[in-house]
Amino acid sequence: MPGIVYVVDDDASYRTAIKRLLEMTGYRVVTYASAQQLLDQRPDEDSPGCILLDVRMPGLSGPELQSRLIEVGSTLPIVFLTAYMDITATVKALKAGAHNFFIKPVRSDELLKALEKAIAGHETALALKALRARLSTLTPRQRQIFEIIVRGKTNKHAARELGSTSEPSRRIGK
Repeated sequence: MPGIVYVVDDDASYRTAIKRLLEMTGYRVVTYASAQQLLDQRPDEDSPGCILLDVRMPGLSGPELQSRLIEVGSTLPIVFLTAYMDITATVKALKAGAHNFFIKPVRSDELLKALEKAIAGHETALALKALRARLSTLTPRQRQIFEIIVRGKTNKHAARELGSTSEPSRRIGK
């Protein structure tokens, strides 16, 4: 599966249409009628995905949801979608870290390409998070060795550099 797309839009017919399109493309899709609904149900942060988010909705707006998600440390990338051109909202959303911003109607291929890139970025972030978690379990000595090895040196060089081996004694005579 290419990932999960969390669609947040107050327009029921749009949610249905976009869900069909995304599912036909292989995405798992979870839809929400409001930003608050997404906050209440908390999307899965540990699986590759992204949020496709409308800007103007009753209650909590898309940019307000983006701010709340940032506050709680969400790593899911956001692709904004709006029916109303608003330069100020666009700039604010992008400066706050939105992955992309589209005006409805958007061409399917453009939207799918943006979602694919957003999910790939999230997948990379998840892999990095897992790697950092594994690195944090290393002992200080293991970390020293790791740092030498990732610089391209051999185990033998690491041992010498850390004083874990003695040079062979030279024979006198013979």
